[in-house]
Amino acid sequence: WLFRTYGDLPAAVDKVIMPQILSVSRLKGSAYGAKDFIVGEGREKFQNELTESLARTLEEKRITIHAALIRHVNVPGQILDPIQQASLAREQDLTNQERQNTAKKLAELNTELSLIGQRREQVAQETEKIKALIQADQDKQVAEIRGDTVRQAAEIERDTAEVLAERITTLGTADAEVVKLVQGAEAQGQQLKVKAFGDPEAYNLWTLAGALSDDLSINILHAGPGTLWTDLEKAGLAEMGAGKALQKKK
Repeated sequence: WLFRTYGDLPAAVDKVIMPQILSVSRLKGSAYGAKDFIVGEGREKFQNELTESLARTLEEKRITIHAALIRHVNVPGQILDPIQQASLAREQDLTNQERQNTAKKLAELNTELSLIGQRREQVAQETEKIKALIQADQDKQVAEIRGDTVRQAAEIERDTAEVLAERITTLGTADAEVVKLVQGAEAQGQQLKVKAFGDPEAYNLWTLAGALSDDLSINILHAGPGTLWTDLEKAGLAEMGAGKALQKKK
């Protein structure tokens, strides 16, 4: 149909498409300023409106428009330069703002890192402090336990010494009492023995007799004056040591 009606594609562009583009551009473009065609959202908005208008208009002529792209806008230099300079200034301002924001973020990051370092140091100091407190408490407990042990050992030694002293005193008292009782009993026994004999002299003689040997023999010699040694020889006692001693003295 396109070739039958217009001959070929370039003829369709020249006869139908371009006239419609110029017509819609003048109609829609009159609502925009020169600045809108150079920067900002105005250029994109105009491009969308141009595409929609061309699509509706050319659809009646069996021509489908998918997109109408604006590749170049011819703006006089006395208008274009100030707009571009202002746009560049805004872009530079945005760039500076981003740099400032970046520097600010970097400063905040450095501050946070510094705070982290300070906090780490603070935590380390607090940890050492807690460790020192724990160690001091442990040392205190050990010292208290050692002190209690020494005190208990001293108390045990003291109690032991007291028990030993009491034992020695008790044993000494008991021994003294035993000696006293034994000696008293012996004295009482002696008194009873003397009392049984009725006379101390008789008791002494009995004691003497008890101390004599069972093999003791007694010879009774009757001698007159000056005849003792003669009588001893007769009795066979001349060999006695005492007799010999007396004879030597004579």
